[in-house]
Amino acid sequence: MEVMKSGNSKLRLSKIATNDEHGENSPYFDGWKAYDNDPFHPTQNPNGVIQMGLAENQLSLDLIEEWIKKNPSASICTSEGIHAFKNIALFQDYHGLPEFRNGVAKFMGKARGGRVSFDPNRIVMAGGATGANELLMFCLADPGDGFLVPSPYYPAFNRDLRWRTGVQLVPIMCQSSNNFQITENALEEAYQNAQKANINIKGLILANPSNPLGTTFDKTTLKRLVTFTNDKQIHLVCDEIYAATIFRAPVFVSISEIIEEMECDRSLIHIVYSLSKDMGLPGLRVGIVYSYNDAVVNSGRKMSSFGLVSSQTQHLLASMLSDDEFTDQFLLENTRRLASRHDSFIKGLDKMDIQCLKSNAGLFCWMDLRPLLKEPTFEGEMGLWRVIISDVKLNVSPGSSFHCHEPGWFRVCFANMDDETLEIALRRIRMFVSKHKQVEVHAKKKSWQQRNLRLSFSSLMFYDDQIMTSSPRTMSSPHSPIPQSPLVSAKT
Repeated sequence: MEVMKSGNSKLRLSKIATNDEHGENSPYFDGWKAYDNDPFHPTQNPNGVIQMGLAENQLSLDLIEEWIKKNPSASICTSEGIHAFKNIALFQDYHGLPEFRNGVAKFMGKARGGRVSFDPNRIVMAGGATGANELLMFCLADPGDGFLVPSPYYPAFNRDLRWRTGVQLVPIMCQSSNNFQITENALEEAYQNAQKANINIKGLILANPSNPLGTTFDKTTLKRLVTFTNDKQIHLVCDEIYAATIFRAPVFVSISEIIEEMECDRSLIHIVYSLSKDMGLPGLRVGIVYSYNDAVVNSGRKMSSFGLVSSQTQHLLASMLSDDEFTDQFLLENTRRLASRHDSFIKGLDKMDIQCLKSNAGLFCWMDLRPLLKEPTFEGEMGLWRVIISDVKLNVSPGSSFHCHEPGWFRVCFANMDDETLEIALRRIRMFVSKHKQVEVHAKKKSWQQRNLRLSFSSLMFYDDQIMTSSPRTMSSPHSPIPQSPLVSAKT
């Protein structure tokens, strides 16, 4: 038997540890690496890569910092809050602190405009939305089972939903011709194709609001999707982690509102939520599964043992989310700031003739760079992406990493930087587009000159032929090495 040394690259690891299903080899993550290797800083590294590939909300963190200053007792690490240290530091079961679940349930309702309420007893904790999504897959599917998902979709779904669970993702083709809206034909076609491939479809996953599109589903579409999943008796998982990032009409419609308005099997409905996007707290790793299925809630709580939210974090957030005055103000101000940032970014791009898909939510834009492609292929998209990363020094994410079926679309994030950095990013884009236009004009001019040269040469040849055909001295044999004009052939 061969003995493997610990430093040997052939050391046998598990299939999960050695497979490529994590998705880290995607351009989506390569862009992050480019930023990590050369991060922009206004003074220390002004020519570095600006991070526009991270959907992070840094626009309203000052509001949270101010609340923490005013409420020192919310933390067990202050003299005002140390009295709660012992209780919080001791073992807590995986149901979560009751006050934390109450606070999350209340905030989820507010983030959806107060049009629906949530039961704290149906809240299951997880380590961020990543953990929540994976937990649901473990509850709902077996290895090899499939879930339908509209494309383009979040690149890390491969990691969150597939890597350790063995679940397959089956894309639903969405087209730019109708603004990437999901159609009944595309939905049914994806389902039937999966059936033909012997993939057992267990559900449909929606990101609403959409990442990367920044759009929301309307009531009519959501009702059709509920009907579809009910008819097929498959699950409907709604990732609603961007619910409170709506910055203009139409308002966000949660799947929880839809099931209040129609007859359906509620046990098939599940929501994934988080405080990473709506409050800008990804580092606190607060993920939530909210299921209308009792069995999922019970089994999910058992599985949550592997990714609990720390009791210290629960304690802090329980106090913050139960402060109605603060959360009301935060949601209003955060919406205003997102709208302002989105509008300024879109206007900046518009001045360069760069268009984005019309959106009403999210921390990003779905940018149309098809006019800048050298060729309308994914190779052309990757070539443009490499130039943007290495020369323009911006980390934007190519559409192919989001499983978009049309080359030339890019997701660009606008809420993870200050105003000054955003202006520098726009300036870099402006310079790149200007240079591209100059190259394009030069290429057209060169092509025009070459075409005129060919026309001039052809005219000269025609003139020479005319002279040859008009004089008996220039008449030639069909075997002459001098090319004959069609006019000569016509006359013979």
